[in-house]
Amino acid sequence: MILEKVISRIVIQSEYKDFVDKYIDNILTEFKGKIHSIYMCGSIPKGTAKPFKSDADFTIVCVNPKDIDYERLSNIKDRLLEEYPVVTKIDTIICSIDDVLSKPNEWGFWVKIICVCIYGDDVGEKVPPIIISPEFILDLNTETKKEVDRRHRLLSNASDNTMKTRLIKGYSKRLIRALYSLVLEDTGVWQDDIIKMKNAILNYCEIDSALVDYLYACYVDSNNVLVEEFLGIADEVYSYFEKALNAMAASRTSSG
Repeated sequence: MILEKVISRIVIQSEYKDFVDKYIDNILTEFKGKIHSIYMCGSIPKGTAKPFKSDADFTIVCVNPKDIDYERLSNIKDRLLEEYPVVTKIDTIICSIDDVLSKPNEWGFWVKIICVCIYGDDVGEKVPPIIISPEFILDLNTETKKEVDRRHRLLSNASDNTMKTRLIKGYSKRLIRALYSLVLEDTGVWQDDIIKMKNAILNYCEIDSALVDYLYACYVDSNNVLVEEFLGIADEVYSYFEKALNAMAASRTSSG
């Protein structure tokens, strides 16, 4: 079964068109000659963004990510957030052309399936069709442990309530995405709708449904969530995920 692109057509609402154009112009001006292509994912390119609630997710593909200075990138972000308060947050991921082409089940998946190209030549078109398989699911989760550990550490050390709320929301979504990856062979599609992800997990995963419902509730409203309680639940969910992933790897090894 071949994975299809999450966003089949770019539909940017009028409230965000100037912002997206300005982001592209700023990036191209600041990093002249260093940018191969720029991508977006999430609600803005889908046309479902909510003014003053939705954030903007960009991915920059270049020859050498070291050419992109994070401080200069952060300055662009700060200027645009001040100019366009309709956007709550701007996230930018940077990767190389080689990352996309040499890691088709990781960066290739991200650019080809999750993102849409808004500037330049779409390198995702050079990535071979992605077939849903245990191998793909294992490759997709290569960095999951490192990412979960990083989020756990950040939340454990956070003292600002606004930051805690944001971290809990992001951590919840990341764990739901990880669990959803386990059921890809059952669903046959990559969902970016969190409710559909949750329902598929409840249908196909043998995890305690209360844990999944808790994560979803924290994603929807992460205000007033107790950090220690959340971290305990998050650890329990990740433990289930890790065991399931290890079982998948062992099964693949024995059958191979």
